[in-house]
Amino acid sequence: MKSKELSVDLRDRIVSRHKSGEGYRKISAALKVPMSTVASIIRKWKKFKTTRTLPRAGRPSKLSNRGRRALVREVTKNPMVTLSELQRSSMERGEPSRRTTISAAIHQSGLYGRVARRKPLLSKRHMAARLEFAKSHLKDSQTMTNKILWSDETMIELFGVNARRHVWRKPGTAQHQANTIPTVSMVVAASCCVDGTGRLVRIKGAMTAAMYRDILDENLLQSALDLRLGRRFIFQQDNDPKHTAKISKEWLQDNSVNVLEWPSQSPDLNPIEHLWRDLKMAVHRRFPSNLMELERCCKEEWAKLAKDRCAKLVASYSKRLEAGIVAKGASTKY
Repeated sequence: MKSKELSVDLRDRIVSRHKSGEGYRKISAALKVPMSTVASIIRKWKKFKTTRTLPRAGRPSKLSNRGRRALVREVTKNPMVTLSELQRSSMERGEPSRRTTISAAIHQSGLYGRVARRKPLLSKRHMAARLEFAKSHLKDSQTMTNKILWSDETMIELFGVNARRHVWRKPGTAQHQANTIPTVSMVVAASCCVDGTGRLVRIKGAMTAAMYRDILDENLLQSALDLRLGRRFIFQQDNDPKHTAKISKEWLQDNSVNVLEWPSQSPDLNPIEHLWRDLKMAVHRRFPSNLMELERCCKEEWAKLAKDRCAKLVASYSKRLEAGIVAKGASTKY
C-alpha cells in the first residue's frame, strides 16, 4: 500500500534541521520520520533546491505539440466547439485521443469550459449607439443620475426562478407530470431610483401601446411623487415598440416628462436589472400557490427591497458606462 506523502511543512523542517547540523538519526527521532525518508528528502533538496513535490513524468501523451497547437487554434477560433468535434478533428490529423486528454491539453493553455453568458444580439449599429451614449453620459453629474427613474418589465414564474431544474427519472418518462415543471408565469412592470422602488404593476395578457399608456398614467407620476424625485425627474425606458408608440410619446409629452434617450439592446446599462433577481429569489422563498398570491408576493417583496441596495446599483451606472466604452459598445459584465 502506498504511504501518504509528508506535508511540505514537515519536509521544510527536516531540511532546516539538516542545515543547522543535525544528523539523519537525530532528525528521524525528533520528527518521528523514518531515517530513509529523511535521507531521501535531503537528497532531493540538494539536487533540486526544493522540498515541493515535483511533476511526475507519467504516461507519454498521445498528442504532439503540433496537435496541441491545432486544438488551441480551433478552440480560439470557435469557443463553442464541443469536445466530440475536437476529438474528430484530432482523429483526422492522425492523433486519436481521449476526451480527457484533449480537455487537459486545452486547460494547459489557460482555456476552460464554462457556461456561455446570455446577452442581447448586438449589431454594429447597436454597438455604435451604445458607445456614443456611454461617452455622452459618462460626465453626467451624480445629482442628475439621482433624478433618473429607471423602469423595466420582467417575467416571474409561479413554480420557481427562471432556471433549469434536474429530476431523477427513468428513460421514457420525461413527459410524466412528476418530471415536468408547469410553466405558469406573469409579467410585471416596475421602476426604481436611488431612493428606493416605485410601484410594481402586473401586466395581464399581451401588453399593447394603449395598456402601456394606461400604466404610465396610473403609476409613473405617483411613483415619482412617492420617491420625492420632483417634477423635473428623468424617465428611463427601453426602446420596446410599445414604449416608443405614438400614444405613449404623446402622454409623456403632455405630462412634461423628460425621457432619457436609451440605446437599444442595453439591459446591462440599466441598474434595475439586478433588482429582478433579488425579487425573484425573495418571492420564490414564499412558495406562492397561484397567480393571485404570486402578484401579492411580488408587490410586497418589491416594496421591501432595501434603499441601500437601490442606491448601490444606481451608483454603479457610471461604471457601467465606463465598461461600455472599454468594450467599444459590446456587451459588458453587468
